[in-house]
Amino acid sequence: MAGREPVTELDARYSSKGASPTPWPAARERLEAAELYWLTTVRPDGRPHVTPLLAVWLDDALHFCTGPAERKAKNLRTNTHCVMTTGCNALREGLDLVAEGNAVNVTDHAALIRLAEAYEAKYGTEWHFDVRDGAFHTEDGGTALVYRVAPATVFGFAKGEYGQTRWRFPDGGR
Repeated sequence: MAGREPVTELDARYSSKGASPTPWPAARERLEAAELYWLTTVRPDGRPHVTPLLAVWLDDALHFCTGPAERKAKNLRTNTHCVMTTGCNALREGLDLVAEGNAVNVTDHAALIRLAEAYEAKYGTEWHFDVRDGAFHTEDGGTALVYRVAPATVFGFAKGEYGQTRWRFPDGGR
């Protein structure tokens, strides 16, 4: 699923005078290169749950993994809506990104092999996963479910020359 191209819009209300929208390739590159992301899911009672995690960008989507008993996996069983954010803590420089979408459990063996390779390529051999039974498995016997979040909408917050860009995907994140 290569080449999902979004509609790009600058929100002038939250942007410096004369600001330009951030081009999607620049935002996509940041999503791909980021080391740390924050995942927000919704608990069954409606309260938010936020946690930092690692993720990889592959095939026009963010992918993350988590143990089946962890809060985020439990939340996603009842509500797949989620938000993934990344950026920097600087006030006057950088680009913060907020990707909204639905988390879909990845169980396809070939896709999981590619994702395991992507994790190891990005984060090193300490993030090696074996693939079997539709999940990642660690050397110490742990199991991790893998989720794919194809963004429906991404918001970009450029700092310095402030600019708020929204990218909407015509397929709605499918």
